[in-house]
Formats: sequence, C-alpha cells, structure tokens
Amino acid sequence: MFGFLQGLAYGLFLSCLPWLILGLINPHAALPSEPFTRLRVLIRYWLVVPFIALLIWLTSLWGGFGPTLGGWLTGLAALAAAIPAERAWRRRRLTLAERRRAARQAALATQEQAALEREAREQGIAVLDPARPPVESDTVILALWEAKKRLLAVERPDLAIQSDRLYTRYAHVDGMLRGKFDPNELTFERSRGLVGEVTRTAVDNLNTMASIARGVAEVDADYVRRRLSQEPARMPDEERLALTRRLDLVEQTEQRLRELSARNEAAITALDDAAVAVAAVETDRPQASVAADQALADLRRFAEKAHHYGRDA
Repeated sequence: MFGFLQGLAYGLFLSCLPWLILGLINPHAALPSEPFTRLRVLIRYWLVVPFIALLIWLTSLWGGFGPTLGGWLTGLAALAAAIPAERAWRRRRLTLAERRRAARQAALATQEQAALEREAREQGIAVLDPARPPVESDTVILALWEAKKRLLAVERPDLAIQSDRLYTRYAHVDGMLRGKFDPNELTFERSRGLVGEVTRTAVDNLNTMASIARGVAEVDADYVRRRLSQEPARMPDEERLALTRRLDLVEQTEQRLRELSARNEAAITALDDAAVAVAAVETDRPQASVAADQALADLRRFAEKAHHYGRDA
C-alpha cells in the first residue's frame, strides 16, 4: 500500500509539468471549469497538485518500500482522468441546482397564482383561464373550466361568461362556508353538497348550450338575412325556403340557449341568496347549525328544482 502511494506521488508530481505547459498554451484543455485563465493553471499545477503529491509522498515514507509500477501509472494518468471527471461532477451539480431552482420558481409561481385567484374571487372579478385550470380547484370548478373551454371552442364567449360568474359565486359561497363552519360538521357537508348540486346543474346547462351551439356554429345567420333581403322576388322558391329554414334553425337554437341561460341566471341568484344566508349565520351561537339549515332552505328547494330541470334538459 505504501509502495503504491509512493509511486502515485512520483507519477502525480511528474505529470504536473506537462499539464502546466499544456495549460499555459491552452487553459481550456487543462482546467475543468471557468474561468480558463493561465493564473489558475499556475495555481493548480505549480502549487496545488504538487502539494498534494508531496503529502502523499510523505505519507508513503512510513512503509519503507519502493514505489510500485501501478502507483506510477496511476499517478501519471490521475490528472488526465480527474479533469473530465471533475467536469462531469460540476455539470451534474449545475443541473441539480438548476432543477431545484426551477422547482422553487414553479412552486412560487403556483403560490402567487393561487393568491391572485383568491384575491380575484374576493373582489368578484375572478375568471377562468381556458389555457390552464385554476390552481385551487375541485371537481365543480374543473367542470366549469371545461364547460367554458367548450363554449369558447364554438365561438360563444357571450355564453362562456356565465362560467366565470358561476365560478365566482361558487368559490365565494364555498369560502364563506369554510369560514363559518368546521369542515367536519354535518351542516358544512350538507350545505356544501347543496351548493355543489346547484352549480353542477348549471354546468350541465353550460355543456348542453355548447352542444346546441355547435350544431349551428357553421351557419352564417347574417349572410342568410342579407341574402333574403336582396331581391326576394327573383329568388327561386326552393332557395328561399332553404334559407328561411336555415334561419329558423338558428332562431330556435338561440331561443333554446336563452332558456338555458335563464336557468343559469336563476342558479347564480340562488348562490347569491346562499351567500347572504350564510353570512347572516352566527356560528358562535348554540343554535348555529339549526339557523344554517333554515338559511339554506331556499337553496335546497332550488336544488330540487334544478335537478328536475337537468333531467328535462
């Protein structure tokens, strides 16, 4: 062992001079990392590596044996192997550091996005971004997000705005319930279930609206109206009947969309009523759960009606 160390020290010491000359000519070839300067080459191969070789040699003197061939060869090849190994080690460290930094930035961005969403909901200006789902979401909010995407896909932003309004109301009522009651209370689960049922019924209406709107998405009603207004006397009867039928389909569809939109407006009103009712509940009173049940009675009745409407749709 001491003979190997003695040979390693001799080989390492002898290899310093070639690497020093190479580094003075081309620092990039002799240094594992930036900055590639001749001063670093001098410090590395004129001071640091010879000092390490000296320490190894002093340690090997305890054995009293001569240097071995394996130690010589290892010392001569040590620097040639150390440079790429150190470069790989540094690259891995940089990669891990970059991954950790990216993870921290992603977590920070998620926290900031969640804070912005909470602030927007509190101010009543929250909107669903069709490009990405909300950070703090449950199945109801995700369903609203999907419904908005479907409505925007058929180019009906005038209907998609109801998704944002329902999202704002639902999040507001849900936040108030969490602030008023313990999540483990039966009253909380029952009230939240009613709010979710009303909102899910509205989601069903939104999805139905998207399906209906897709059927006439390719019909240009403005073109049909212009065509019917241009010299109807010279227009063949078959063409006039076809255009009239096409316009009737659009009007029937719009009528159906208005009916579904009105049901969603009723759902929004019910959520507003629920928010007012929950806000009036005093949770520090012994009869708070009873008061909450009474305050949400109207919401329960509407939920039953909404469920009935959903089956008819």
